[in-house]
Amino acid sequence: MLDQLLLFLVGLVSNIFSSLSGGGTGLLQLPAIIWLGLPFTMALATHKVTTVAMGAGAAFYAIKNKGLNRSLVIRLLIIGLPGVLLGAHLVLFIPERIGLLVLGILNICLSFFSIMNKNLGHQCTEIKVLTFNAHLIGGSVLFLIAIINGSLTSGSGLMVTLWLVVWYGLDYRRAIQHMLVIVGIFWNAIGATSLALNGEVNWLWVTILFPAALIGSWVGVYLGSKIDNRYIKRLFEIVAILAGIQLISQAI
Repeated sequence: MLDQLLLFLVGLVSNIFSSLSGGGTGLLQLPAIIWLGLPFTMALATHKVTTVAMGAGAAFYAIKNKGLNRSLVIRLLIIGLPGVLLGAHLVLFIPERIGLLVLGILNICLSFFSIMNKNLGHQCTEIKVLTFNAHLIGGSVLFLIAIINGSLTSGSGLMVTLWLVVWYGLDYRRAIQHMLVIVGIFWNAIGATSLALNGEVNWLWVTILFPAALIGSWVGVYLGSKIDNRYIKRLFEIVAILAGIQLISQAI
């Protein structure tokens, strides 16, 4: 009973933290699941399945408060889902250590880029009106991030958040809401389905982590709506650095 309560609290805190910062659920939840006794492959599959609930909790709040832009959501789905599917196939050909190392360095670079641009993502603006070439570049980068999401374990959520801020003109709060819904529900669902079909999911633990993720993500998005974008930006930068360090340590 104590282990189940601890598992629920880990899931709750991880998802609140992730929903506030724009990614990094695996920073707390995945190591905790392993520490509580699951083998790595089963822990990864169980964690991936519960991230779908994170998106669902965020979606409930974002839709209710009209925080999502329909055209951007459709764009993220049309561009992202094929990329995730491609990444799921490419994972067989990418050395995991190299992938984790590159992704870890990239996350740290994202953090420093955000730190150096002090006013980035502060203003609550509408999506930029982009030219055809700009749409092409923006979509190409999202497609590459989707491939990373399908092929590697973590880090893609932070990348989507920052790209929505930099290229599409969203503030951090709105970018995080879009990321949680699209990456959490739809992109991660493909990876979760693949892992579930391999029979590596601990479904008993999912029944505990799923409601924790659902509640945690809703609470995180709600708290994020009350916090100034400057603090959300700073939290994003901290999580990106920590996620990068974790990925590099996994590779080493």
